[in-house]
Amino acid sequence: MTTLKERTEAPTARGLASSALIALLTNGHPSPEAKLELGAAVERALDECHDIKTDEDLQLSLFLLYLLHYGPAEFVRGEWEWDPDLIRIRSSIEERFEAQLRAEVELPSPLPRDGKAAAEMLFEITQPAAKPGTAMWLAKNATEDLLREFLIQRSIYTLREADPHTWSIPKLQGRAKAAMVEIQADEYGGGHPDKVHSEIFARTMRNFGLDDTPDVYLDVVPASTLASTNLISMFGLHRRLRGANVGHLAAFEMTSTIPNKHYGNAFRKRGYGQDVTWYFDEHVEADAVHEQLAARDLVGNLVDDEPQLTEDIFFGAAACLYVDGRAGDHMLEAWSSGRSSLLTPEPRV
Repeated sequence: MTTLKERTEAPTARGLASSALIALLTNGHPSPEAKLELGAAVERALDECHDIKTDEDLQLSLFLLYLLHYGPAEFVRGEWEWDPDLIRIRSSIEERFEAQLRAEVELPSPLPRDGKAAAEMLFEITQPAAKPGTAMWLAKNATEDLLREFLIQRSIYTLREADPHTWSIPKLQGRAKAAMVEIQADEYGGGHPDKVHSEIFARTMRNFGLDDTPDVYLDVVPASTLASTNLISMFGLHRRLRGANVGHLAAFEMTSTIPNKHYGNAFRKRGYGQDVTWYFDEHVEADAVHEQLAARDLVGNLVDDEPQLTEDIFFGAAACLYVDGRAGDHMLEAWSSGRSSLLTPEPRV
């Protein structure tokens, strides 16, 4: 039986790049050659990579480099957040990740010319994803083990829900900034700590018997799950990608209501009450409002005020649907075949 790591333990490496990175981050006094070894390992991993979205080594490396901006990361020794060499190495992974997505993601054509048309197009392209097969399947076939796996998969992002999108607030101006603040204020509980969405999800995990420590299940989730979170972090950290981050948030909110209704029903089917389902029920109500704000006030105003960002807005929205869709497909394909969607057997407390 796999046991959970202590909070101060480093995650397990998945290849040469993540091994070199973890060795660097956990050594308070690394040798001068350590950064060179890391750079060479990442360069080799990129050379040998066929699909960065599913590359376990590179997605874990990128996640750990972003983790320096979030925390907690008690296993890190030293001040690495703004180390120029690590920023350069992270940029090399990001460049490949972004380039591959731009090559694979299909944008609507022609792109809208004004905010009203942009909002309507967002409703059009998100409609199919608003009725997801994974959520509907889980609602019909929920077992204790599947629900446990589902929460573990979701924990990687949801225990920091809203944080990477919020990075774009200081990068926006005027009406779009006001709309994003309105949406994110709800995500953070409107000033009530017990209503912060990440805290509500943590409560769900505790009441289901899971550990609510951020990243405690990092070792068992696959690259497809890490890629979903890494995508938002990449969009949120870069000012030049603020349009993509806005588009991602809009697509994220606009495809949330119906799935969360099914997820809540899946837990109710197994006899769980509001202490577990509150997170999902809250998103059925909140995101029904957020999808309108995101499409019309956030995206619509940003397209009208900064039309040069239109293509990136729709790239971010399409990338959200594409990457999150693949993560959902991974879980559904595994569960439908009677397999675990995790990398290793589920860790137990």
